[in-house]
Amino acid sequence: MFTLAKKQDIGAYIITFPIKEGDYAESYRVKDADGKNRFLKLINCAKLHRTQFDANGNILEVQIAKALNHPNVVKYHDNGEVVLDGRKFAYIVFDYISGETTSQYIAREGSLSVYDAKTIVLGILNGVKFLHTQQEPIIHNEVTIQNVMLDMSKGLNTPRIIDFGYARYLSQGSSSFNRNGLSPFYLAPEALNGVFSIKSDIFSVGAILYNLIFGIPPYYVDLSECKDDLTAQRVKIDAQRELPLHIPDENKFELDEQVTNIMRKALATDIEERFESVDDFIRALNGEIKVARIDNQKTIKSEETPTKKVPHSVPKGKGFSAIAGMDELKEQMRVEVIDALNSPEEYAKYGLTIPNGMLLYGPPGCGKTFFAKHFAEEVGFNFMLIKPSSLKSRFVNATQENIAQMFKDAEENAPTIIFIDEMNELVPNRDSDVHEMARSAVNEMLAQMDRTGERGIFIIGATNYPDMIDPAILRAGRLDKKYYIGTPDFKARSLMFELYLKSRPYDFGLDYEKLAQLTENYVSADLEMIVNDASRIALRQKSRITMAILEDVISKTKPSLTKSELDKYLRIKATMAGEQIQQSRRGIGF
Repeated sequence: MFTLAKKQDIGAYIITFPIKEGDYAESYRVKDADGKNRFLKLINCAKLHRTQFDANGNILEVQIAKALNHPNVVKYHDNGEVVLDGRKFAYIVFDYISGETTSQYIAREGSLSVYDAKTIVLGILNGVKFLHTQQEPIIHNEVTIQNVMLDMSKGLNTPRIIDFGYARYLSQGSSSFNRNGLSPFYLAPEALNGVFSIKSDIFSVGAILYNLIFGIPPYYVDLSECKDDLTAQRVKIDAQRELPLHIPDENKFELDEQVTNIMRKALATDIEERFESVDDFIRALNGEIKVARIDNQKTIKSEETPTKKVPHSVPKGKGFSAIAGMDELKEQMRVEVIDALNSPEEYAKYGLTIPNGMLLYGPPGCGKTFFAKHFAEEVGFNFMLIKPSSLKSRFVNATQENIAQMFKDAEENAPTIIFIDEMNELVPNRDSDVHEMARSAVNEMLAQMDRTGERGIFIIGATNYPDMIDPAILRAGRLDKKYYIGTPDFKARSLMFELYLKSRPYDFGLDYEKLAQLTENYVSADLEMIVNDASRIALRQKSRITMAILEDVISKTKPSLTKSELDKYLRIKATMAGEQIQQSRRGIGF
């Protein structure tokens, strides 16, 4: 039962509506002397835990609240004390936030788009940065979807951090931190042990990002059977966090390697693997720094870990003729790579070696994997499709053993093409913030990639982030050739529309060239989605796929990549081309 009733006075404020009751506090909407809405938190001093007072006997939450003045944090207005029915209460008054909690928002809307989730999280991070950069840094300790309000007063969902009941100054010891009542899903491992730091809040914000995108907290496990047993809860949570962070297989726009790697880094169970500061987290979300994948588990030693056999196949298909357009690139590959692979003896006469491998890089959705498969068909070699997750292991030395086994299998079935998708995940730059196990994997790859051409092995790596790959992998003698797979050109787009539509009931007289004109800078995946959407509309209308339907779908479909993103990849292309020129330049003398 609420302590205060509607229209009751408390200090200079009048109660207008009770909002929430908690263990030691109640919240109300109130009006001030000017009739303006405010938010009042009423604290029962007798119910406070000893850790909620500072060394001078002041209520910590009140002292911390006085410093709050930031667009992404609830704003302090006033505080006071009052005696009610012989009991002492303190109260804090904040500016009223017109909106709802993030928890209420996603309960209504469901999981959010990556763009919306990042927008909200960037606002939260700016608020957390304000707290962490105070003269005496403040650690919130309870950044959750329940404690982030979305302020809708200006027509935008502006995130504002609320509820500082568990907030502590960084200078305070762990004995000042009481975990009772906190949601374990948002608590960093060290916070579960009663130790808080800047990186604990970073973990909590990472948990919010995950929750907004996937609709559930990270490392989720059912705790209903032990909701009152903190020790049992911790055992269950710890066991779940021993497993790799689960990334649901959802086809969400912009849910790329960078976003998933950001979540893995923010939610790393090893505090040393997390972002060093909120600034680093913000820069990563803004795309200013690239984040390499990390293993969210502690290192586990194994006595003997079986290596993985990688399946291979002999590709059958149309080769390059199945790829629409891109004639210049196909011809370049034919001259520089394919002829050498198919006629090694002829090249040997002239003292030329067979290339060891090539890198396909460029924006996501442009068909790098598709291109690699048809390259293998064109050459006629055995084909091994590798995902880094199939090689990486949480066991010490197991990743290196899996890599060695992969090359052994390839050599036994030579000639073989090894295609490694998301190459940057397997061989990240060793100078970046990566785990020692990742460095060992890079070293093993470097050792295995030497002179692969002589062993009948050709390696194709694909990546959206060539600048995140260890530079040694890209040097001559390893991935010798580098090819940019960009957005399809005019001819390719025209042919792709024809290819995607040819087996569907389409109207005669479709203008493929006009469709190509309307889709400049659209990636291959965009074009396929346009045709699929047009097909669904035609199915509902029980008609053929017409030009009008296609044009209408195109007008409503934005390209996956923005102009700035395309420009970024063109800059990467220019940098890579410059490196190739430097590497191919012959020295003077001997």
